[in-house]
Amino acid sequence: MDTLDPFFTEWARKRPGQTRSRERARRLMAALDLDPTAVPVLGVVGSKGKGSTATYASAALSAAGMRTVLCTGPSFRSYRERVRVDGVSLTDAELDALGARIESARLTLPPVEETGGHLAPSGLFLIAGLLRAREVGADVCVLEAGAGGHRDELRVIGPDVVALGKVFGEHLGVLGDTIPEIAREKARVVGDRTRALVTLPQTAEVTDAVADALAEATGGRVRAETADPDAEGAEPPVELRPAGLSAASGVLGTAAALRMLDVLGRARPSRKRLHEVLGTVRLPARLSRHRVPGSGSAEIVVDSAINGAGVAAALAHARRLWGGVDHVLLCLPDHKDVSGAVAALGDVPVTTVVLPEAHLRFEHSLPPHWRTMRAEELSPAAIATLGDRLLAMGTVYFTGRVLEAVDAPTDRLFGPPD
Repeated sequence: MDTLDPFFTEWARKRPGQTRSRERARRLMAALDLDPTAVPVLGVVGSKGKGSTATYASAALSAAGMRTVLCTGPSFRSYRERVRVDGVSLTDAELDALGARIESARLTLPPVEETGGHLAPSGLFLIAGLLRAREVGADVCVLEAGAGGHRDELRVIGPDVVALGKVFGEHLGVLGDTIPEIAREKARVVGDRTRALVTLPQTAEVTDAVADALAEATGGRVRAETADPDAEGAEPPVELRPAGLSAASGVLGTAAALRMLDVLGRARPSRKRLHEVLGTVRLPARLSRHRVPGSGSAEIVVDSAINGAGVAAALAHARRLWGGVDHVLLCLPDHKDVSGAVAALGDVPVTTVVLPEAHLRFEHSLPPHWRTMRAEELSPAAIATLGDRLLAMGTVYFTGRVLEAVDAPTDRLFGPPD
């Protein structure tokens, strides 16, 4: 836990009502002598699919010969995965070294009360990514925002290009009371250095909210550019896109990366080279398929679906793959779309999994025939008893535990094997 203390200490000690402080993050970067403008940044915001978008953007930039640092969250099996160089996770020693430097600088800051809030873990991992970029001489950083946009540390860093995923009602009442308000919060991550914002097709109300936010923040200098997955010639081709609902994220990430190359005056990769690199992308917990160790024939598909549409899409994918599903493991805290998931699953056998995290609630009414287990009980043997064709879905806190249980590879997201 020593390594993680710099990333989680202030968050763990926060008082009720206390929020993250962009000013404190700014002071921390100054204490680290870290110039956020020293390396170009492609920022990723949205309600869902940010990790897939960021991964495809990083892979496409790598295809153009650029050394990339990628920051995503949350992690799957290890916090080392929060920062990657050319798609590969940090080592334990590298994370330890970054954590020590951040902690040393953090201790020079004034008390939390004097800066209006605490340092948030997601923002500290972005700062760790910038530090690593400086160390390795990276050409570009791809940084995934936390839940927000304007209030996120990504806004302090300042993205040159923004990729905006689909915006829907995730975090209603937290980021905004309506979906347009959430869209406005996310679009306002743009700043003085932003040259372009690339978005997936949005609803009319979200499109208008984004346009208004950009006009206000940039004086009309930046207007939204749409990456339509259904447009003729959209990259990558269907066969190189992620499976299921993540397919659009692959298109957005690729489009944002190509736009970033334009902004930087760098040549785009050839179509052949782009396809070669994107063909190596592997997304853990995005309809990823794994053998269950020690089971003989059992397989499990793991997906981070959190609403009815996502659950239905993952179920359809598994049925196409195997012809049927023997059992579903589902973990959705009460603030997710539990009712939508229940409706999508119908009469499929389901075991719900309860996580130990104190801030998550699992009190939603469920069908009486569903079973329940604790996350601590997850093991290859326990999973294999449920059948040979298994589907695990839910929050990343859960899917990471499943990936750990089946010893899934998560350290490399793209590129050739070691």
